Amino acid sequence: MPWPRTCGCTTCRSRSSGGRGGAPGARRSTRPGRPVGGPPRGWGTAMLRYIIQRLLQLIPILIGISLLTFLMLHLIPGDPVLIFAGDKPMTEERAAEIRHQLGLDRPLWVQYGDYAAHAVRGDLGRGLRSQRPVLDSILEVAPGTTQLTLAALALATILGMTLGILAALARGTWLDTAAMTFAILGVSMPVFYSSLLMILLFSFTLGWLPATGQGGVARLVMPATALGLISAAVLARLVRSGMLAVLRQEYVVTARAKGLAPRVVVLRHALKNALIPTITMLGLQLGALLGGAVVTETIFSRPGVGRLAVEAILSRSFPLGTRPSTRGYAINDD
Repeated sequence: MPWPRTCGCTTCRSRSSGGRGGAPGARRSTRPGRPVGGPPRGWGTAMLRYIIQRLLQLIPILIGISLLTFLMLHLIPGDPVLIFAGDKPMTEERAAEIRHQLGLDRPLWVQYGDYAAHAVRGDLGRGLRSQRPVLDSILEVAPGTTQLTLAALALATILGMTLGILAALARGTWLDTAAMTFAILGVSMPVFYSSLLMILLFSFTLGWLPATGQGGVARLVMPATALGLISAAVLARLVRSGMLAVLRQEYVVTARAKGLAPRVVVLRHALKNALIPTITMLGLQLGALLGGAVVTETIFSRPGVGRLAVEAILSRSFPLGTRPSTRGYAINDD
């Protein structure tokens, strides 16, 4: 009795039949289909629909934020015309004439409608004090805010990931305790408090770094560090929890059992999977850093969008105070 040419398994039947499974001699189907492991059909359309839906949801939110900011600026006690005048005497007739020229004597809903109509067309108006276009004022100081935010984000990413990885690998040791203590203090300490402590220590006491101004790496160290401490603490706790969860997975245990170097196991197998939630958190932290730049730029006297918004609010410059607030929320929401 001759030995059978196949063992009867699925692989042998597939080879003898010329296809995957099926009867011997059956022809392989040439009908095109979705590749194995590829995205499902209609995936691109669903993603486009989701993006459009999110953008449409952003429109009423921006309208509400702009309206709320507009009303808050107008409800603050004080007359902007008298604030502009300062100590100079001004008659009531002259003040009324200036209010009429600036359109401040119109009803609030008329002022907001005019502001919104011009904003849709790209005309952000002019500052009440400087009489410069608002867009030009923002673009002039935007590079300083961008530089500060990116430096703080880079510092937070490097410091947070390093502390999180070390704390996970040395779980239960003094290194883990020190890293988590730093994380708790970083989350609990406000930006203005850490900024004042750094100025007091590194500028006034030790004299290592300049306290205010812009230009050069030395003037960027303290503002970026003070702004990025909270984000670094958040990322450190997130990376630690992610690494601890990944290090218990079977594929990591298998990689260690195969004799791979600890550096290869951590960097190639564990860290890649632990960084998935961290990357998502980085986008959220970028919006938080833009909001924190308002305080940091004001304390360190750095030209930027945040300081410009604070000065506009204090001087009651309505067009200049409303635009940065709406822009900041749009970036944070995305």
